[in-house]
This record gives sequence, C-alpha cells and structure tokens, in this order.
Amino acid sequence: MSNLQQKLATQRKLDWLFVNVTKLFAFLVLASLVGIMITLIVGAMPSMEKFGWGFLTSKNWDPVAADYGALAPVFGTLVTSVIALLVAVPVSFGIAIFLTELSPSWLKRPLGVAVELLAGVPSIIYGMWGLFVFAPWFGEHVQPHMIQYLGDVPVIGTLFQGAPMGIGLFTAALILAIMIIPFIASVMRDVFEVTPTLLKESAYGLGSTTWEVMRHVVLPYTKAGVVGGIILGLGRALGETMAVTFVIGNTFNITGSLFSSGVSITSALANEFGEAVDEAHVSSLLFLGLILFLITFVVLCISKVMLLRMQRHEGR
Repeated sequence: MSNLQQKLATQRKLDWLFVNVTKLFAFLVLASLVGIMITLIVGAMPSMEKFGWGFLTSKNWDPVAADYGALAPVFGTLVTSVIALLVAVPVSFGIAIFLTELSPSWLKRPLGVAVELLAGVPSIIYGMWGLFVFAPWFGEHVQPHMIQYLGDVPVIGTLFQGAPMGIGLFTAALILAIMIIPFIASVMRDVFEVTPTLLKESAYGLGSTTWEVMRHVVLPYTKAGVVGGIILGLGRALGETMAVTFVIGNTFNITGSLFSSGVSITSALANEFGEAVDEAHVSSLLFLGLILFLITFVVLCISKVMLLRMQRHEGR
C-alpha cells in the first residue's frame, strides 16, 4: 500500500508540474504579444503626439522636412495582399482538389512534397527571382498586352494603365501570390483528406460529380480549416518583407494604376529603419509597425467571427 501511495503522490506531482508548465508556456505567448504591443506603442508615441490621426490620412513621406504619413504604405500593403489572396485562393483550391480527388496515386506524393518544398523557399529568393527573372519577362511580354487590351475598358481600365516597367504593385502582388500558394494549398489538402471517405463515397454513389462532392460535402465539413489556411496565407502576405521590397518599386505614392510603383509597410521598414537617425523618423517607422500589427490583429478577429458564425449556422 505504501508503494501505491508513493506512486500516486509522484503522479500527482508530475501532473501538477505538467499543468503549470503548460500554463507558463501559454502565459509566455500572451506576455510576448503584450510586450511587442507595448514596445511599439511607446516607440510610436512621439509620432502619435506630433501627427495625431493625420498620420493615417497623409500620403507625405519626407525625411528632410520631417513630415510623415502612413497612407501610401498602408495602401500598398492592403492592395498587394488582397490581390495576392484573390489569385492564390482559387489556385490553391485547385491544387488541393487535384491532390485529394483527381491525382493518380503515383503522382500524389511527389507533387505534394513539391508543394511543401515551395513553402520552405526563403522569401529573399522569391524576391531575387522576381526582380531579375519575373519582372523583366512580365514587363516585356505581359504588361504591354494588358495595357493594350484592358487599359481602355470602362471602370477597370484605370488599373491597367501606365508604363510597362515590370516592377510595381501588381508584380509584388503576383510574387506574394506565388509565395502563399504552397501554404494555403498544403492546409487545404490536409483538411480535405480529413473528410470521412464514407461521406464522399455516399455522395458519389448518389450520382454527384467531383465538384458537387467538394462543394456540398468536403467544403462544409472542412470550412474551419479552409478559412484557417486562407488567413494563414493572408498573414504571410501582410507581413512579407524582402520579396516585396525587391519588386514593388519603393516609392511613396498612391495612384489608380496597379502597374505603378508603390510601397508597403514592410518594405518601408526594411528600406529606412537602418538609415533613420532622428526621433521623428524612427518613431514614424515604429508607428507603421504598430499599424501593421493592428491590421493583422483585425484580420484575425474578423476570421474568428466568421468561424463562429459558420458554427452557429451548421446543420441548417
């Protein structure tokens, strides 16, 4: 009996240790998040006091005159990320469908490994490839045709006007799309494979096509994972630095053309943080970092609300 009591006491101690260590890890994550937030707020405080809310609506960025505004970097960040997501999600969905439903068994594993390897390529490699290979080819062979055939189209024609330079907002968005496709596709493939085979076979047995099975069976069953994969890709697009810095052009302007050069929050930080010397410049860059932090936080909150609404409507 004494040995049994000793073992039980040891197990209780180990259980107490396990519970408290996991609590400590969870607290460290929360503490790191709060610490980053406080650091950004304290660093951005001089810029907040000097420019106020006008920092968010001003497109000026003049280090010589110490006049700074966040509108151009925020505009570039949102435009490139949204376009990247619009391109990447359908492609990733197609890749995931092919890998889970249509691919031959001998091709499924090599192709899946290739997609995962693309996710491990460093972002600076994508940036160098985009600058030296993709941008010249895009500016010579694609942009002139888009300007010719889309530049005069009502409503959307303004988006495709300008000089075919190769670099710019649209090029940066396409590079971002290429970068986030492996992440979204890998997550979609994994969650699609979780769908019970019995459900899919039952749908096929009732005469459903592959698209109908994906739309009415697989997607409703895995929608939380699909949304999570899309948000993961969007977070990568919002926070990407080097690849965007190489191809976006890095000019603080706002135009209606996607072919014009621009700037994102991350590229502005990468280009100017090392050269910032006066307090206003450093504080404005930290203010940009705080804005990016808040944008990412808002995106995550919106995705959480979407998932909660999906869960409430399940079964209807």
